[in-house]
Amino acid sequence: MLNTALTPYARIVRPTPSFLPSPPTLANFSDAVHQHGFLVDLRNSLLVTCTVIVVALLVAFVAAVALTRFRFRGRRSFLVAVLAVQMVPQPALIIPLFLSLKSAHLLNHLAGLVGTYLALVLPFTLWTLRGFLGGVPRELEEAAMVDGAGRVTVMRRILLPLVLPGLIATSVFSFITAWNDYLFAYVIMKDQSGYTLPVWLVSFSTGTGTDYGGLIAASALFSLPVIVFFMLVQHRLVEGMTAGAVKE
Repeated sequence: MLNTALTPYARIVRPTPSFLPSPPTLANFSDAVHQHGFLVDLRNSLLVTCTVIVVALLVAFVAAVALTRFRFRGRRSFLVAVLAVQMVPQPALIIPLFLSLKSAHLLNHLAGLVGTYLALVLPFTLWTLRGFLGGVPRELEEAAMVDGAGRVTVMRRILLPLVLPGLIATSVFSFITAWNDYLFAYVIMKDQSGYTLPVWLVSFSTGTGTDYGGLIAASALFSLPVIVFFMLVQHRLVEGMTAGAVKE
């Protein structure tokens, strides 16, 4: 993709492919950045994605603590329901989600898009964090409570550091899901001012043809935040819970 993005358009459409851009050019990246709506859609994507990550991790962490540390009626049924929701194909959710957002007057609002993505990522996030919390020894919490720590302090000082690898792993999933989605963003948002970057990529294909150079360069720019985010958190993905307990 990077090779094609650096190749002049005239060489991209030639019947004979070239394996190296000769000469390389940044014109495709310039065209992509100056494409109409780039900055607005970038802002929308960052706002929606960051909101989804923060809210999903917060809600899933508190819910996972409740499911693993407390016994209450309907707990198993709730877990089965969460798993069943995860099995439903996403295209099958378009119509009910559209009608629900319409009745709530959230169509064409970023809040509606955030709510939709939360519905998609929360089941997986909850199940993943439940598995991490299930492996944390209860003795650590009991020892902290004996020393006078309350439930909130235990969650913040004991459980949170121990499940940090799980939080990082689920944040990557949430980031990719919200960042890459095209279908729901296109259906829910009607005005171009509310589009996200996946919808913006389609603007390179028009009735007169496709700007392959600009499209590939825009795709490279679109992939860059995912790569940077993964590089920032990848060292956390391989940390074990035992190392976290030693540090604490």
